[in-house]
Amino acid sequence: MKTSSRRRSADDRGFRLGTGFFAFLVVALVAGIFFELYRTSTLSLQKFGFRFWTGKTWDPVAGEFGAFPFIWGTLYSSILAMLISTPIALGIAIFLSELSPRRLRTPLAFLTELLAAVPSIVYGLWGVFVLVPIVRSLQVATPGWMKKIPLFSGPPLGVGMLSAALVLAVMVIPFTSSVAREVLKAVPSTQREAAYALGATRWEAILAALRFGRTGIIGAVILGFGRAVGETMAVTMVIGNNPQVSASLFAPQYTMAAVIANEFTEAADNLYLSALIEIGLVLFAITVVINAASRFLIWSVTREIKVKPPKPVSTMAFAAPTGGGK
Repeated sequence: MKTSSRRRSADDRGFRLGTGFFAFLVVALVAGIFFELYRTSTLSLQKFGFRFWTGKTWDPVAGEFGAFPFIWGTLYSSILAMLISTPIALGIAIFLSELSPRRLRTPLAFLTELLAAVPSIVYGLWGVFVLVPIVRSLQVATPGWMKKIPLFSGPPLGVGMLSAALVLAVMVIPFTSSVAREVLKAVPSTQREAAYALGATRWEAILAALRFGRTGIIGAVILGFGRAVGETMAVTMVIGNNPQVSASLFAPQYTMAAVIANEFTEAADNLYLSALIEIGLVLFAITVVINAASRFLIWSVTREIKVKPPKPVSTMAFAAPTGGGK
């Protein structure tokens, strides 16, 4: 018996060490990627310093590199995509978790999540042949007085910030809606039952569930934002790839992922290559921070809800009096 117990203990210890090693390997891989990106971008870091992130000139011939247009384009397109996709994704999540008939729930959820499996190059082709002509027609039909507003200025090319944001919005909808649906499913049914008991309508009960799971829903939105920030191919095909800083929805612009994809093979000298890798470094750091924040918010909602046991009620309060006159 002792030999069997020792063998079982050794097996448990070996299994724990093996699984712990694989978990540590993932952390070491992330740290290794960060270290390698930092090491290979030191030339750019040393020459430009913080000016690299605020400079607006990107001239490989002159050896002058400023990444602010790419940072602007990445954040602008991602935020715009989230403004478009978030209401749609939340509407899908609410319908599937609260309102959809049972026989339609599974097929609709499957079709929604199927969008996440479509390759980004397919989204890019769809954007080029469908969205770009629509955006170009919209630009041509825009009244002259609106074109004087910086938000709607720009040549009628079709490729630009609006096309990129629309493609990104379609791509992040399945991620945001899927996580938001799981968050709503994790909301205790007592929240809805309590709302109904107080005379709430179905919409008010849904609002109560949304309020209870708001932290996880925010995490789902941030997760979609992280997906949009790192998208490369689809955005590259429709954004126009022009390194400029503009608030216009129709102006061709650039993103960090797109400039790396387009120019990495053209880097003819070490400084040029180092500048591109430094862009990859900041993109990697932003993506890790965004995804870590979203996962933390989702975990804070979907973790097990601990209910405190009720305090015992003393029986002395209900005991009958022992004395008294007849």
